[in-house]
Amino acid sequence: MLQRFVDNVLVITKESVKILTYESVHNIVRFINGLSALLLALLPGKTYILEGIHGWELRPTFRGPRLPRCMEDGVSSFNQFIHDFSMDPGSSESEENLSGEEDNDENTCPASPMSQCSRFFRSSTLPKSLRYDPVPSRSGNQRSYSLSSTKKSNLIKDYVVHRATDRRRGVVEDLQLGMEIFIEAVFDIFRKGAHNLLSPWESCNSFYRWLFTPNSLNQETLDHVLVPKTSFGDVDPTPRERIVTSRHFLNTDGRTCQDVISELGYPYEAIHVITSDGYVLLLERIPRRDSQKVLYLQHGIMDSSMGWVSNGVVGSPAFAAYDQGYDVFLGNLRGLVSREHVDKNISSRRYWRYSINEHGTRDVPAMVEKIHQIKTAEMKLIQIDNDDEVDDQPYKLCSISHSLGGAVMLMYVITRRIEEKPHRLSRLILLSPAGFHEDATIIVTLVQNLVLLLAPILAPLVPGLYIPTRFFRMLLNKLARDFHNYPALGGLVQTLMSYVVGGDSSNWVGVIGLPHYNMNDMPGVSLYVVHHFAQIKYAKKFLMYDYGSEAANIEAYGAPEPLDLGQHYGLIDVPVDLVAGRKDKVIPPSMIRKHYNLMKNAGVEVSYREFEYAHLDFTFSHREELLAYVMSRVLLVEKQTKAVKGVKLKKTERERSQ
Repeated sequence: MLQRFVDNVLVITKESVKILTYESVHNIVRFINGLSALLLALLPGKTYILEGIHGWELRPTFRGPRLPRCMEDGVSSFNQFIHDFSMDPGSSESEENLSGEEDNDENTCPASPMSQCSRFFRSSTLPKSLRYDPVPSRSGNQRSYSLSSTKKSNLIKDYVVHRATDRRRGVVEDLQLGMEIFIEAVFDIFRKGAHNLLSPWESCNSFYRWLFTPNSLNQETLDHVLVPKTSFGDVDPTPRERIVTSRHFLNTDGRTCQDVISELGYPYEAIHVITSDGYVLLLERIPRRDSQKVLYLQHGIMDSSMGWVSNGVVGSPAFAAYDQGYDVFLGNLRGLVSREHVDKNISSRRYWRYSINEHGTRDVPAMVEKIHQIKTAEMKLIQIDNDDEVDDQPYKLCSISHSLGGAVMLMYVITRRIEEKPHRLSRLILLSPAGFHEDATIIVTLVQNLVLLLAPILAPLVPGLYIPTRFFRMLLNKLARDFHNYPALGGLVQTLMSYVVGGDSSNWVGVIGLPHYNMNDMPGVSLYVVHHFAQIKYAKKFLMYDYGSEAANIEAYGAPEPLDLGQHYGLIDVPVDLVAGRKDKVIPPSMIRKHYNLMKNAGVEVSYREFEYAHLDFTFSHREELLAYVMSRVLLVEKQTKAVKGVKLKKTERERSQ
């Protein structure tokens, strides 16, 4: 009786302490969010900065135990708290819970429309009363039940998107979880101590058994270890295949481009490319091996191939092109924290010693030549089977590039033409391309002057700008989740980040929460790339890297000055489509028009188009108008190919008739 009384007192005290702790943390978080809202209201210009972010409110989202559960069905708040966090998003329970969470709606990648329709058709043929729905899981044995057609459609929707749902925990949620675990551990010590004091004979027997039979296991323990238990008899135990490998035990989002592509039902292929200076690049592919239409996508600075698939099936250029019959390749430039190189022991100073030159003259050539090698071999097999004539390049390669990727592609085409080597491209579509940057804000100008002054001193000490340790990368990943849970705080960070880039309204906070900014790996930027941008802005020309002395420049370019790429636009022999954003403050439309005017004067077949978008909207936002326009330019390559084939066919017929 006394022992039961002590247990009840400890349980009630424990739950009271946990509720007090929870409320204290909750109030602190609300205070921080409210203070951020006040500062956000005082800052000028936040209206147009935040207009690209939808669904943000000043009310924070805080997940945790709402009421003490010590006397409710025998379930403690700690157990419920752990269950909420550790629940696999693939389970039927989480499907019901996810349907009510608003904070996950913006972080999901839409699944294939075909799969949504097929699953909904299967469910709609059943009666609206209690019905059985064999919604297949990844293992094929998960089942769920529904009570109404509305609830059924929600469950189907949740099942379709749950694989791409963001289930990360933020720093505040981790703090709350840590406090819960600590309180549980402390009170467990008190509970065991009270039991030992109140039942000394039983404690001595337990100690004796532990001391002299440490390796013995009774049958009950063996059954508990070997036989998985479930809550309900009609639900099978979760098999080993259902473990989500992309989720770390610290609940950071570690998905890769491969995970996103595969989970949405598309084929995937990874190709490792080695550059001439030993860097190992990852060229990713959504393969259509029999297609003569090839698309190469090149990301910008501090980005990766993830940007081209981050909007899911209905909003990503990579999936849109694949659905149009294209063989899609996604390039990744050098510059990852993992430092992929043939020399496994390469130093940080050596790895980060590269400028934009190396992107355009080593990275892109290596990847394009790998694409050429793969497609030529595949087309040769197909043409031999069809008894057709084998061309030197039996495919058409189009490229879509963003920001730094646009400057890199221009450099690649011009330098290959100067070297009299084939560039393999049929069309260039450049989304807000870099290259000219004299129209910049005061802050950017100050940074440029500092970089020009301090780069020679800092380069040996800080060769690259990146987050070096797993802990701080994890912290950034979790803070991105907190910025989403507490929108006023996130809005304040968004506003401050936007001020740095001149008021660009891109969703900067949302971007740092994407999976390629995870604790395992993360894009970085070389200080020499930053120095190269500063040189371009200072010179007001699209120059290759200035090595700082006439002797070094002569060795690299054969001239005392670096090559002016803008003066060689006449060498571009493929159509170019330039796309600018009126709200883009990173690379404003005036700088894109400078590209356009130079190309037009040089006789290049070039087009120009502006949209009401900011800099990151070209890749990280779902913009139907932009995607439709880009795909219309991509499809011009197919029409061009048909026209060339028609001319060749007529020429062959004339030769035969003669």
